[in-house]
Amino acid sequence: MCVRQWASRTIDAFGASEASGTYRAQRFLQAMSEPVMSVSHAPPGEPSRWVRRWTHLVAAGGAVLDVASGAGRHARWFAGHGHPVTALDRDAAALAAMHDEPLITTLAADLEGAPWPLPGEAKFAAVVVTNYLHRPLFPQLLAALAPGGVLIYETFAHGNQTVGKPSNPAFLLAPGELLDTVRPRLRVVAFQDGFLAQPRPAYVQRICAILEAEPASGDTQALPPPCYELAG
Repeated sequence: MCVRQWASRTIDAFGASEASGTYRAQRFLQAMSEPVMSVSHAPPGEPSRWVRRWTHLVAAGGAVLDVASGAGRHARWFAGHGHPVTALDRDAAALAAMHDEPLITTLAADLEGAPWPLPGEAKFAAVVVTNYLHRPLFPQLLAALAPGGVLIYETFAHGNQTVGKPSNPAFLLAPGELLDTVRPRLRVVAFQDGFLAQPRPAYVQRICAILEAEPASGDTQALPPPCYELAG
């Protein structure tokens, strides 16, 4: 029987009124003037299958950070599962579509031209990023995880330039790049780096990794190994 070990506490991010600046959810698309394309198999507006697959690893009721949230397909998904969500995006109009969601806090923020908009002590049970890549944010994304927190990341990868957009190397993950980014700090539960033929041809890379909690100081009792259920 699995014994799940989760952080007992996460720190809520501050309200939207404290944010400054704006940023676009899919900066790579704006920069290249390329049409929007999702790496997800899910229909538009529905959460990514990769995100849905690993939702069960997020601590029940734990706070979730949705980076480049757009209109909130993943923010709404997690809120619907009882998680308070902080949704970050440049597009204020897209964020406004979530104002009727009591569990969702929206923040308009420029993550590429301004400082990280959340306080350093803000920690989350999950950080979710899809269809977005700005490498300088990697340290902030990892630092935003609470002990036991889950990173769920999915975006385009090298090779996509042969089948469509985006094609700029700045917006395509290099082979194994997400693995190199999270190791050795996080434990990798699942990783994929390859080609998807449907719904449109795309090279993608995606990862689910966990910041494992360290044993309490002075705790000499042997703990059972963490059990991360793969059948999400």
